[in-house]
Amino acid sequence: MVRVSFRTLGCRMNKFDTDLIRNLFRQAGYSVVDFEETADVYIINTCTVTVGGDRSSRQAIYKAKRKNPKALVVATGCYAQVRPEELARLKEVDLVVGNTHKKEILKIVEEFIEKREKKVFVGEIFRQREMENFGTVLYFENSRPFLKIQEGCNKFCSFCIIPFARGKVRSVDPERVFEQVSLLAEQGYKEIVLTGTQLSQYGWDKKTSLAELLKKLLTVKKIEIFRLSSLHVAEISKELLELITSESRIAPHFHLSLQSGSDRILSLMGRGYNLKKFKEIVEYILLKREESAIGTDIIVGFPSESERDFKETVKAVEEIPFAYLHIFPYSDRPNTLASRIKKKIPERIKKERVAILRDLDFKKRKEFYGKNKGKKLRAVVLSENRVLTENYLELEIKTKAKPAEVVVVRVP
Repeated sequence: MVRVSFRTLGCRMNKFDTDLIRNLFRQAGYSVVDFEETADVYIINTCTVTVGGDRSSRQAIYKAKRKNPKALVVATGCYAQVRPEELARLKEVDLVVGNTHKKEILKIVEEFIEKREKKVFVGEIFRQREMENFGTVLYFENSRPFLKIQEGCNKFCSFCIIPFARGKVRSVDPERVFEQVSLLAEQGYKEIVLTGTQLSQYGWDKKTSLAELLKKLLTVKKIEIFRLSSLHVAEISKELLELITSESRIAPHFHLSLQSGSDRILSLMGRGYNLKKFKEIVEYILLKREESAIGTDIIVGFPSESERDFKETVKAVEEIPFAYLHIFPYSDRPNTLASRIKKKIPERIKKERVAILRDLDFKKRKEFYGKNKGKKLRAVVLSENRVLTENYLELEIKTKAKPAEVVVVRVP
């Protein structure tokens, strides 16, 4: 039996894709083994969102070939889509399969095993009109099902390579999403996470919207919590804002990417909002649902970011009651507008600024936990004595409930 191993770099979307590809190989009779074991085929699902993602992807490729020099090494994912020729030049890489050809990866691998011809399979991502989902749109993380309902992004922020790697918006048909949610409800799941490359753009290609989809899904009464992945504040319609702040079955956990507290930098990024607009959205959510966790992303060291710009970001983070921060040092990405801005920030300064924000992140998490201490909250059971509250606190609490059930807990 041919042994196949997988390594995934980067975001949850990549983990999602790897899970689906793994199932394809398993169904075809391959033996799936851990990446640390010796395999006949290694599939590396690469990331290119940062320079670090590129580097980690290459390191995984080198490691696979060292483990078995005779193995077939396949590079797929976003790095493979955006810079296939760079990966193809690596002697350790036998096949390069872009996101456009992921659905054909099993066939491509089997043809290579037969003919042993090194090839690159990458198409024009912007020509894709439908979401490739291998016959399913499900991914599981512990006891929580993640439902991928959307792929791609139409935003083209100046720093972001994702549209070039994932293409434009393609949404799963609302009826299909409804059917999957109904099936999960019948199987006993109580929380579902709706996710996508840019969730708030759901339906842009199908003359519908995330708000309309949520209204439909909320008719499935057995699902007690619908959790949303990241939302873009400039894409939150009045209808969506009212729905997420009035419907108790939508988790009070909202990841809203700020990226910078400087209006000058936000304009250069092409984000489509200023700090005042961002604050208004957050304030409204917390006014209507004070228990809400507001998470965010911050990019440090964007080209031309001055000391004043950074201080404005620090001030904004201090003032906004975030529950947690995800902090990323900026790195140039090919084909992006930001990469053309000449005034780059030295790595030393980026590291100093990242450290300052990490200290703030620690403080914010501690404050959010303290704010919730003693409160009763709904929580989904992840595993024995581990739960995740509706507002994203992971707690160790003794419970007799089974994984995937929703219970009410008091925050210790």
